[in-house]
Amino acid sequence: MNKKVAIVGITGAVGQTFVKVIEERKINAEYVLFASSRSAGKKFKIMNKEYTVIELNDENIRTSKCDFALFSAGGDISKRFAPIFAETGCIVIDNSSAFRMDDDKGLVVPEVNPHAARGSIIANPNCSTIPCMVVLKPLDDLYGLKRVVFSTYQAVSGAGTEGITDLREGQKGKPPQKFVHPIYNNLIPHIDSFLPNGNTKEEQKMINESRKILGKPDLAVSATTVRIPIENCHSISINVEFNKKPDIAKVRAVLLSAQGVVVLDQPEHNIYPMPINADDKDEVFVGRIRIDESQPNTLNMFVVCDNIRKGAATNAVQILQLLI
Repeated sequence: MNKKVAIVGITGAVGQTFVKVIEERKINAEYVLFASSRSAGKKFKIMNKEYTVIELNDENIRTSKCDFALFSAGGDISKRFAPIFAETGCIVIDNSSAFRMDDDKGLVVPEVNPHAARGSIIANPNCSTIPCMVVLKPLDDLYGLKRVVFSTYQAVSGAGTEGITDLREGQKGKPPQKFVHPIYNNLIPHIDSFLPNGNTKEEQKMINESRKILGKPDLAVSATTVRIPIENCHSISINVEFNKKPDIAKVRAVLLSAQGVVVLDQPEHNIYPMPINADDKDEVFVGRIRIDESQPNTLNMFVVCDNIRKGAATNAVQILQLLI
């Protein structure tokens, strides 16, 4: 008998990508589609079967009796409704930041820590943290991480459809509605709100989530996150210090064999990761792998992934596949 899977936030960009990835991976299940009252009654096809969206409310959750729920409707919605799903025996996979740092909730990247996919609510990490973990975990196993510095170049789709609108309308000279400054022909070193320590919430998420996923609560991590004027795919420059001296040939070999990783690292032929490589793909692309000569045991790398797919929807669907 097929499992019953809820999709909460079906009408959003990640919700629609859930459907796309489910179809690509041919996950046969009975689907229950939830959204706000204004979207109730809309119809979507999944695996050639038509489903009607129902309103996300307590009664509909309890009567639907789902086995699993994929959530992408924002942190406030997750905090309110995910526990209700959990009360019915449903396992929730949540794409928001609502539960990521809860001690009793797993924060899961399937290639890195599948053992953490347990409990009634499982959290999907930040869209910039996920690709970094996929690349860093096999290197941590090899050399042991000592310190990591992230510098991100994040697409406007990470801010939702309003971010894409700001970029497109900005090209026409219109003022921004989503961002605090124009994003067209600009970079904004400000993602989410600022904290007392000077980091933004996005930067702090990367720091805290990296420690939790890798099981290294004392790992030295620093992050600077920047919004850039492209529509899709996040890029991250990673400077990583190890406990042992890294060998470039071994690093490349380990990454070439790592699950979910594509190595694009032939700079002599102008081959390196770019957003155009990663768009609409599930893999994490890595290149510009080189020794940092400024200090011992340190590498530089450049990582790119599709933030809507592997950075959000695909990672959640992979967790669903683990559980099913």
